[in-house]
Amino acid sequence: MKKVSYILLLIVLISCKSETKSTKVVAENTKETVKTTASEATPQTDIPVLNFEQFEKYLNIEDDNIHVVNFWATWCAPCVKELPYFEAVNQEYKDKNVKVLLVSLDFNLKKLNSFLAKNKLQSEQVLLDDPDQNAWIPKVSKEWSGAIPATVIYKKGKRKFYEHSFTKAELESELRNFIN
Repeated sequence: MKKVSYILLLIVLISCKSETKSTKVVAENTKETVKTTASEATPQTDIPVLNFEQFEKYLNIEDDNIHVVNFWATWCAPCVKELPYFEAVNQEYKDKNVKVLLVSLDFNLKKLNSFLAKNKLQSEQVLLDDPDQNAWIPKVSKEWSGAIPATVIYKKGKRKFYEHSFTKAELESELRNFIN
C-alpha cells in the first residue's frame, strides 16, 4: 500500500511540474507532506501591499505637503488614461510640495508588476489589497460609491474627493485651489 501511495505522489509531482507557485501535496494514505518547488518564481515587486488598516495613514498625513491620492487599476481604461497627468503633476509641482500617491486596486499582482515595469511610474505607489471594500470605502469618503478612478486631494484641514477621471488641466486647476 505504501508503494501505491508513493507512485501516486510521484504522478502528482510530475503533473504539477509546470505550476507557477509552490504547492503542498499531501499523500492521502501516508499523511506525508511534500513541498514542490515551482519552475517559475512568484512575481516580485517593490510596491508595498497593504490592507486598509496599514494604508489609512496615507489619508491623514499632517504636514506642509499637498497630498494627491489616486485610486486606480490596470483594468480601468479611464484610470490608465489619466496616469500620465498624475505623473506630470508629481514632477512639475514637487517644488510646490505636491506629493502624489498612486493606489492600485488590482487583483493580479503579476499583471500589475508588468504594467509598472513597462510604464516606469515615478510617483509613490501602493497596492491596496483589502477585500472588505464595504468597510473601507466610506472611510476614504462618504461620497464614494466605489467606482474608479477616484482621487482625494488634501492639505492640513482642507480635503476634497473626486469620483471621476481628470484631464491634466482639470487636475492642475484643482491643485491650484490647494496651493493658493
